Amino acid sequence: MKNKVAKSADDICPVLVGEKIPGMMLTDIDGKTFNLNSAIKKQQTVLVIYRGGWCPYCSRQLGELRLAVSKLINMGYQVIAVSVDRPAKLKESLDKLELTYTLLSDSDAVAATALGLAFKLDNKTLDLYKRYKIDLEAASGETHHILPVPAVFIIGKDEIIRFEYINPNYKVRLNSDLLLSAAKINIEN
Repeated sequence: MKNKVAKSADDICPVLVGEKIPGMMLTDIDGKTFNLNSAIKKQQTVLVIYRGGWCPYCSRQLGELRLAVSKLINMGYQVIAVSVDRPAKLKESLDKLELTYTLLSDSDAVAATALGLAFKLDNKTLDLYKRYKIDLEAASGETHHILPVPAVFIIGKDEIIRFEYINPNYKVRLNSDLLLSAAKINIEN
């Protein structure tokens, strides 16, 4: 099912620990193309996949991650977070949460799909989001209504996934203490 959009968050088929991360071209906050794989080859990476800046659970996770970034950098990691938000929305999140790590746009959901994390929102959920004034089309600049299941990957410079945390329940996120423990275990020499 990889490279396909699942019908629900529970139906995803993500890449697995031990697999090579797929090739991904994303967009940075300035609208420039960013080759994720080239960045990973240069430095071991903590890759965070989140739904968007409109999601309070994602904002909390990104804010908490901010507290662990200096420790991750001291261990030799770079931190990159990716959502389906368009670059302008990424900039809003970066400024609002005072983040010091890289945010990238996957507004077309190609990376989320390649990672096996993409799913299409059902009409009931879309209607609920609209009632809560969440406009996914404005956030992504797209009409696909695709979101990623939130995930955290630790990836070596060889592009091999060393650790992952993926939970279809978007309210449950990996906390910073567990992330730091996993990062320590997976440091490359």
